[in-house]
Amino acid sequence: MKNLINKKILLVICGGIAAYKSLELIRILKKNKCQIKTILTKSALEFITPLSVSSLSNEKVYTDLFDFQNETEMDHISLSRWADLILFAPATANKIAQLTYGLAEDLATTVALASNKDIFLSPAMNVRMWENKVTKKNLNKLVNFNYKIIGPEIGEMACGEYGAGKFSDPLKIANIINEYFKNLEINKKFKALITAGPTREYIDPVRYITNRSSGKQGYAIANEFQKNGFHTTLISGPTNLQPPDGVEIINVNSADEMYERTIENLPVDVAIFAAAVSDFKMKEINYEKIKKESLKNLEIEKNKDILDLTSKHNSLRPKLVIGFAAETNNIEENSRKKLNEKSCDWIIANDVSNKKIGFDSEFNELKIFKKNTSNIQNISFNTKEMIAKTLVEKISNELRANG
Repeated sequence: MKNLINKKILLVICGGIAAYKSLELIRILKKNKCQIKTILTKSALEFITPLSVSSLSNEKVYTDLFDFQNETEMDHISLSRWADLILFAPATANKIAQLTYGLAEDLATTVALASNKDIFLSPAMNVRMWENKVTKKNLNKLVNFNYKIIGPEIGEMACGEYGAGKFSDPLKIANIINEYFKNLEINKKFKALITAGPTREYIDPVRYITNRSSGKQGYAIANEFQKNGFHTTLISGPTNLQPPDGVEIINVNSADEMYERTIENLPVDVAIFAAAVSDFKMKEINYEKIKKESLKNLEIEKNKDILDLTSKHNSLRPKLVIGFAAETNNIEENSRKKLNEKSCDWIIANDVSNKKIGFDSEFNELKIFKKNTSNIQNISFNTKEMIAKTLVEKISNELRANG
């Protein structure tokens, strides 16, 4: 498990009979040269002791949200920033419920709420608790919040019952964490470029031509690429969005600027054109405000087609070129036509006539059309963050498969 070497893992041990197995998990992770810091919840203290945990981890064990011995350092912030990954193992039904509703009732839940790192949950509970509709609903919400779930397994419980809910084998958990870091390491060799937001083509100092776009989906995609280890560049038209942490952002106004910055930042492994680029620009920009009676004499011309020019570039074409298509009707026909005409690899279409998704919404649903296949891949209705997660996972898998 070479990908675990020097990785910093914050292990949260929750109350339950499976808590004793976390000691074996610590042993495995330490054997593979991980750095481990541990939080024991109040109920976990009923099953294992801080001494046994610290003896294996060689680190202080954290239990209290407010530690009088460490008043100058806010543990819920410092621990979440220290970790490369947070792992709840075992994760109880109660702790899952608390995380679902964003409660900050103890150090464990407060760390999760303050975290900017990926969080893994390895559930362990009685089979009836695991199969309860409330637990299933809570887990589905956490998956939508980008939590990653390991297990549980099917087997005999400590209570004597048999079924799903058994804590995953510690070695299996360690292997999954190792695979996670392995993929991040592989992804570091990949470069991603994303365009997002609208462009503005000025008529005069107070008027411009634009296309409607909030930039939310493009920003979410850029953020997800960065979290997955890609060197990520985001070329953004004017938006009101906060730039994603760790992403190289280039702000532009016009389509010409967006095209120039795109070419300057090639080659990349994958380029996603999610920006709503204005189709037309002025033949001449007036640098004084035009009077209303003169607006009817405006002359426009077509803008450069950034997707088309990038996809057909002889020397700088990305390995994977993906275009977005905002459609209101004949989605499949229009998307396949764009796929062929632009010579790109994928077209991702969304139905912007649906008021619940697309422009300004926090939600989306997508159809992916790929060259040389009649199959359509659907990404069902979800938050734009979860849409981005699914999309980046598909792209990462394809890039890794093709070297």
